[in-house]
Amino acid sequence: MRVYLLVMLTAAAVTFLVTPLVRRLARLTRALTPVRSRDVHTVPTPRLGGLAMLAGLAVALLVASRVPFLDEVFSETSTAWAILGGAALVCLLGVADDIWDLDWMTKLAGQVLAAGFMAWQGVQLITFPIFGLTIGSSRLSLFATILVVVVAINAVNFVDGLDGLAAGMIAIGGGAFFVYSYLLTRDASPGNYANLATAVIAALVGVCLGFLPHNFNPAKIFMGDSGAMLLGLTVAAAAIVVTGQIDPATVNTTAVLPAYVPIVLPVAVLLLPLLDMTLAVFRRMRAGQSPFHPDRMHLHHRLLDLGHSHRRAVLILYLWTAVFAFTAVALAVIPTAYVAAGAGAAVVVAAVITYNQLPGLRGRRARAEVARHATAGPAGVAGPSARTGPSGSTGPSALTGPSAPTVPPAGAGPSASTGSSARTGSAPTAPAPTGAQAPTAPAPTGPPAPTGTARPTGPLSGGVQPGDAVAGTTRSADAAAGAAQPTGPVAAAASNRDTVSSAPDHEEPTR
Repeated sequence: MRVYLLVMLTAAAVTFLVTPLVRRLARLTRALTPVRSRDVHTVPTPRLGGLAMLAGLAVALLVASRVPFLDEVFSETSTAWAILGGAALVCLLGVADDIWDLDWMTKLAGQVLAAGFMAWQGVQLITFPIFGLTIGSSRLSLFATILVVVVAINAVNFVDGLDGLAAGMIAIGGGAFFVYSYLLTRDASPGNYANLATAVIAALVGVCLGFLPHNFNPAKIFMGDSGAMLLGLTVAAAAIVVTGQIDPATVNTTAVLPAYVPIVLPVAVLLLPLLDMTLAVFRRMRAGQSPFHPDRMHLHHRLLDLGHSHRRAVLILYLWTAVFAFTAVALAVIPTAYVAAGAGAAVVVAAVITYNQLPGLRGRRARAEVARHATAGPAGVAGPSARTGPSGSTGPSALTGPSAPTVPPAGAGPSASTGSSARTGSAPTAPAPTGAQAPTAPAPTGPPAPTGTARPTGPLSGGVQPGDAVAGTTRSADAAAGAAQPTGPVAAAASNRDTVSSAPDHEEPTR
């Protein structure tokens, strides 16, 4: 296990250190991802991240080949170098696409060539560990190998639409694959734990972990097609090494169930990418478009359209990837009944977490909480300017109190509040409201003024604005129209209503 961890850490360190250099190279070569209608990033971002991943994978496999524990695995066959060669070919194809934007037919032809090269070097599906099924034709074996590799390449490429999504999903699924491969090797050969597929998967997980700090939202660099196709080919190659080269005759009765897992595990690791790719192909073909025609209808786009943030959508897809991948691995070591129960519980938990994180649900809860606090009492969110609290709508401070200085109008007597002198005196220079009895007017105790309608403010409102009495000015529009100012409780109610309506409209509380 320590050797595999060394391989993983080597791949992670090299990828992490080389990525800044690749980002600088991408800027020099103008290999930038533009902001398109289907994209979610807001500024052009460098790509070519697959070059850093290829460097990490190559160095990790080179280190593994020099370790005595894995020396026999690398010296007996050239499978590891065939995988590395296929990864290099598909990565270079992706680099060309990142720089010059190749058409889909050219990319598909390059993918077939890279998969064919790897199969020609010996990485082929030969047997299935189910009922001893063997692929008898070399041509059929070649075709099956190329098909599996090309499907895996495009599945990862399709899902690479958000910052850190593809790298994180492959790291999680690859971690599950690593655990399974290690357990299978330990059971199949207790005296020797060395296994090529385990070493390759360990290097792949390290590559993803080393690239994620640069690629997680907000991403400093994208892996591009060079990285996505490299990840897909390497996962497929490791699955072929495990799945296609297990001899069912050598598996004892206690290890029959783990022998079936290689059929399920690659699908579980790539379940979400495969599902997304299948839906995309059917959707585009039904619309009369090419299966490789880009659009904004992928699973991650749908999560964003529901209102999830960028990071939350990525983390939700991480969660589901872990549920599917580790459930498949559990079949190798835990009785099926327990696995089924655990998988059901995991799916329920994941569904609850996904549902609770829906923005609409969170918004309804937030609005309900605000409404609860608003109706809790005077200490709630509503203040005097919100027109809903008792102190804001009916208190004596809202009326003209004893402390409000009054200036009698010119030529008016004690009866100025009745409105006769308001029509004949110098109305523009004197306040109309109060006489001696104004301070003792009872405050209205009826229901507060309506909250949904706002009376006009300013010179045409007819109400006493805050500060009018102090300034010694009056309402010129009311005086000019000859409107009599009421006295007593009626005047207090009118003044209260006008004071409430003078609050700014933009402070109306949200319902």
